[in-house]
Amino acid sequence: MSGDLRRPNRTYTIRQLCQEFECTARALRFYEDRGLLAPARDGQNRIYSHRDRGRLQLILGGKRLGLSLAEIGELLDLYSLDDGGQQQAAKSLPKFKERISALERQKLDIDNAIAELTTLVAALEARLAEAPETP
Repeated sequence: MSGDLRRPNRTYTIRQLCQEFECTARALRFYEDRGLLAPARDGQNRIYSHRDRGRLQLILGGKRLGLSLAEIGELLDLYSLDDGGQQQAAKSLPKFKERISALERQKLDIDNAIAELTTLVAALEARLAEAPETP
């Protein structure tokens, strides 16, 4: 990533952020409607700040982790506090642990479903192999 992207005074267009983060303009407008992003305006054009870019990065990361937009919003609100990230870390830790537990349960369910399907497939293949061929 070039140093240019890390400059706090740099601004971005909706197209630039969509290209960088491989998301749609509709998604950015949705996040704006939900109060997660607050770009400046130049007429009808949205002008995103370095802070908006960082918030978008956190929103997309939170979504990948399976957090709800409400949970992401709570964490973003804490991001702007001047406490060195302590409150955000304290609020994030239990949410992340809870998410790990949920994903572990899902993984177990998926592993069980795969095992059951594998057994069914083997039984069906054996049945078909034993059946006489039909003309």
